[in-house]
Amino acid sequence: MSLVPYFSASSKIWESRDWVYGLEEIGYTGWEIVADGKYRLDNPENFAAVRENLESTGLLATVHAPYSDLNLASLNYPIWRESIRQTCCCIQHAAELTDRVTVHPGFVSPIGKLVPEKVWEMQKTALVEIGKCAEDHGVLACVENMISIKDFLCRYPEEILGLTEGIAGIGITLDVGHANTNGLVDAFLTHVTEVDHLHIHDNHGQSDEHLALGDGTIAWEKVGRVIARDYSGPVVIEGRNLEEAKRSLAAFRKWFV
Repeated sequence: MSLVPYFSASSKIWESRDWVYGLEEIGYTGWEIVADGKYRLDNPENFAAVRENLESTGLLATVHAPYSDLNLASLNYPIWRESIRQTCCCIQHAAELTDRVTVHPGFVSPIGKLVPEKVWEMQKTALVEIGKCAEDHGVLACVENMISIKDFLCRYPEEILGLTEGIAGIGITLDVGHANTNGLVDAFLTHVTEVDHLHIHDNHGQSDEHLALGDGTIAWEKVGRVIARDYSGPVVIEGRNLEEAKRSLAAFRKWFV
């Protein structure tokens, strides 16, 4: 299996889905649905509209689970349970569309800083439950490495590899843009053979800008060469609009060979 370009735009979760119809024309094979806002899959009207988008375009799909106001590492038990519930609910609906769902790890709350080992325990326990749900529905739930915010879990390769190791139904989404905000692109690239899903976008190493490929500081010629050699499957290009989607796809075709 070769590299397959998908596009995702989290900036459009409150907008009409009409923009999706432009992806196939630009040259994309798939669409990663950010299942939040008007794209939440647990809303029957939304789900029907998303399915119509896919069926009328022929686009393949992956899904990004909701993460706004959720925390899979929360020490507040009702919040923790609700975070798991919403993630599993998304997986159940997404299973009708795809076999890959990206999941954000949790973060350390102010009270969690007093017992960091408990935070990691809650995160791991949540993933065991989510992994069981994913397995039951024929889906791989892929935990994503996070941006350079101190309280986020899974900013480093050893964290995400250690957290997910041995949990059935759980994989890894490597986000190259997120890795760049931590200065860890090269470190993550050494583990490309161990990842199950891929997100790419550019930035200047300071924040999660979601720029078109080539508009930031990531050395895409090197990144593309390693990924093309060591990974096969969906590559989700994240961006903000169709103009950036078009430019990023041209860069992808140049460097990911």
